[in-house]
Amino acid sequence: MFSEKTELAMGQLAAELRDKITNEEQFVLHLTGETSVFIRFNGGQVRQTGAVQDARYQLHFFRDGKTCWRNFAGGAGDAPPTAEILAELRSEIGQLPPDPYAVLPTAAQTSNHSQTGQFPTDPAAILAATKGLDFTGLYACGTVVRGYADSTGSKHWFSTATFTLDYSLFDAEGRAVKGTYAGSHWQDEEYQRQIAASRQQLAKMQKPLKSIDRGQYRTYLAPAAVADLVGMLSWGGISEASLQQGQSALAALRDGRTLSPLLSLSEDFRSGLVPSFNDDGEMAPEQLPLIERGKLVNTLINARTAQEYGKVSNGANGGEYLRSPHLATGDLSQSRILAELGTGLYLSNLHYLNWSDQPTGRITGMTRYACFWVAEGEIVAPISNLRFDASLYDFWGDNLLAVTDFAEYIAAVDSYGGRSLGGDLVPGMLIQDFTYTL
Repeated sequence: MFSEKTELAMGQLAAELRDKITNEEQFVLHLTGETSVFIRFNGGQVRQTGAVQDARYQLHFFRDGKTCWRNFAGGAGDAPPTAEILAELRSEIGQLPPDPYAVLPTAAQTSNHSQTGQFPTDPAAILAATKGLDFTGLYACGTVVRGYADSTGSKHWFSTATFTLDYSLFDAEGRAVKGTYAGSHWQDEEYQRQIAASRQQLAKMQKPLKSIDRGQYRTYLAPAAVADLVGMLSWGGISEASLQQGQSALAALRDGRTLSPLLSLSEDFRSGLVPSFNDDGEMAPEQLPLIERGKLVNTLINARTAQEYGKVSNGANGGEYLRSPHLATGDLSQSRILAELGTGLYLSNLHYLNWSDQPTGRITGMTRYACFWVAEGEIVAPISNLRFDASLYDFWGDNLLAVTDFAEYIAAVDSYGGRSLGGDLVPGMLIQDFTYTL
């Protein structure tokens, strides 16, 4: 009901704006909204619950080659004061310089995607599998909407019902195992399987910590750790603007260098968990290959970048960041991971990632949560936190030994300012000579 009412309200607002603008004026209207339930757990108990219903608009106004915008609240049944907002924008735009690369709405397009879901709102369904555990986390569920409308009559609507559970299990010493469970349809059997696996990892954390000397080690990166590395490509990596401005870590790939043939990355919107239209009302292809067998075949290009550098837009968003990344799987089975690792490090999670030398693709960060020393195919002990510093041209290049034959969906769980959409579909990776500096 929230989605339908909010879509109707946005349509009425767009129609009202079209009636009030002059022939010299154009607009783009964005909507971000949600109706969500939040449940916070600590110590295996419910500590806080809450519900949010929110809808926010952003109106971009164009005239005489100039642009400005306003943000304002609104929702089903609300009537924003469009006359006042337009008066403010008209007053402001006369004082601004021209924007040579402003992206104006040009042709009417329409899309509509609505996806339902099924998930619990009763915390008992979540806590049933965690008895006896120090279970801490945040569960969020509900419907998230995104809308687009403009002065040409274009209209795009996206609505999806999803859940995310971002949790940690702690032992008496404060050591933790982290996990996420997310999707659109809750499967209790899968959730119990995941909690059981996390419980097993927590049991292995009871052994004394092992300190690891700096150096290079054979390393297995679980999917959550791989997702963190993939996320770095959204910050000065796969963006065409970054490449054109000499700020991309993938510049060497544009110049002909290649990564491992085991590595293939694409944007894939077929899951329906992320809208395929962008801020300019363009539709991205359902699948866009970015790296194929180690070769850079496409970058993310939005309409503004296309104008500035004479390229063709492929529907990328304003920041040209990854919205629905998918890394191809390989042939390393779950049952063979420890055996193939042999002796080295098993990393479940990473954090605090940053570029340490962007032109050479060097990334630094820390290990975190359920990371282990493995000897002769057996987990021996949890490790003290380590800092790594390694180049993607190495760990995704000649040092990439194998990719798992399964992938996991690592959902975006941020809720600051609103629930995030989407996530990464990524496998695990076995790497030789991964570099640790502290």
